[in-house]
Amino acid sequence: MRKHLSKLMLVVLAFVVIGVTIPVSASAATLETTGAVKNEYTYEEAVFITGTPIIFKGTSKDIKISQKESKGKVTETHSLKLTASNGATLTRNIAYESDVVDHASIGQKTSNGVVKKYTEKIVVGKITYTLVDYQFSQGTVTDNRAASDYYSGNVISRKTYAYQTGTGKNAVKNTVTIDTDSRHAGYENFWGATETQITESVYNYSDGKTSHVKNRLSTSKSRVLNYEENLGSLGSFDGGYAVVSNKDVISEYTYDLASGQKGTVDLDKEYMPTIERLIIPKFRDLTNHYAKGAIEKLYSLGIYSDASNFFSPNTPMKRIDFTTAIGKAVDLRVMEEKKSKKTTATSIFKDVKTSSKDYAYIESAVKKGIIKGVTPEYFKPDNPITRAQAATIFVRALGLENKAPDPGYVTKFTDDAQIPSYAKDGIYIANELGLMTGDPVTGRFNPNQPLTRAQASLVLERFLNYLENDLKQNYRDDILFFN
Repeated sequence: MRKHLSKLMLVVLAFVVIGVTIPVSASAATLETTGAVKNEYTYEEAVFITGTPIIFKGTSKDIKISQKESKGKVTETHSLKLTASNGATLTRNIAYESDVVDHASIGQKTSNGVVKKYTEKIVVGKITYTLVDYQFSQGTVTDNRAASDYYSGNVISRKTYAYQTGTGKNAVKNTVTIDTDSRHAGYENFWGATETQITESVYNYSDGKTSHVKNRLSTSKSRVLNYEENLGSLGSFDGGYAVVSNKDVISEYTYDLASGQKGTVDLDKEYMPTIERLIIPKFRDLTNHYAKGAIEKLYSLGIYSDASNFFSPNTPMKRIDFTTAIGKAVDLRVMEEKKSKKTTATSIFKDVKTSSKDYAYIESAVKKGIIKGVTPEYFKPDNPITRAQAATIFVRALGLENKAPDPGYVTKFTDDAQIPSYAKDGIYIANELGLMTGDPVTGRFNPNQPLTRAQASLVLERFLNYLENDLKQNYRDDILFFN
């Protein structure tokens, strides 16, 4: 497992589900707890029921996994025909059904499921293991925040198989019951996602023997931003950025079997990467500027859309421009949503016209609780964004306001008394996450100081790095290493 993790530390973001993904509107979590891995072509799963680990494999032709959502119910079906190198076979047909409840007023969804149909048969040599009973219960809660959805859940199940050993008068009917307890946690945002699942299973055989198997599974989808130099030295540009998308899944089984066998089995699969070239920045006032890299990345990603060849990095960042950048950074689907809806006849602010090209982002940011007006009626779009406002926006977008201490605490900054009350939680958490820090010499945060366009670009880049790197490390590496 650790060799897989070392290799995958270079990957930026994550989300792959064994089979296919349940729609985000329902639940991002997979319902299966087998520890299987899959890519476009092959599927692998370890089975321990015989007392010896057996790796079953299949191709895309042998695996059919689908999800269907209708009227608050999600149905997930699995149909598999697998074989092992020793000639063993596994066939499985299972249907899960989940009730999805949208608690829109608090931005959460719950999904609770049961198994509706099941058949499974494992044939190893002359012994056939037939699934005769399957009890299953699943529950997942998703917290839909502006920048990312976070979810956590549990699965408990009990499978009972019947099998016969011996023949004729020596035939003995046996059973094995597998009790499984599984926990999963994950996040999903525009830039990627990660889900990690810890599953523990106890095999109880009718002769009184037991086996124990623990599986640690992590699924991932990644997007890495690379700079590609132009091979032609006399071209109109030196190079540009490309987004490389990767998908992977890693799985480790640790087993202590009734047969006396102990050990681990590692499985992993990767999907074929895809690459997307981005537009080329051509700003003429960034040569040797300390924020050049951050500004060009944000422009290439479409977070900035300046038409001019001059970025003016040292001028103040306007509130409307910063809000628009956040809107694009956390969810580029905002504009797609607006195309299918009629624009509100009256602006939510008196000083922002609905005809403004960025109005959709302002309205969406306000409705999602990311930002507020300077007053209930005025947004002050051309005012500079302050450090306090920026920190608050970041934390609201991430949905982490509740991570601050109980009211009455004092931040570590020497100008704590100057921090506006609305921004105290945001500044505390932004600093804890490494999104924004204070002056290392004076110890001040300077909450009311305006951000220049260059400074805003640097903190926006850190915000994206948090979505790309920090969340993945927490939801994959930290969970796998400490569980």
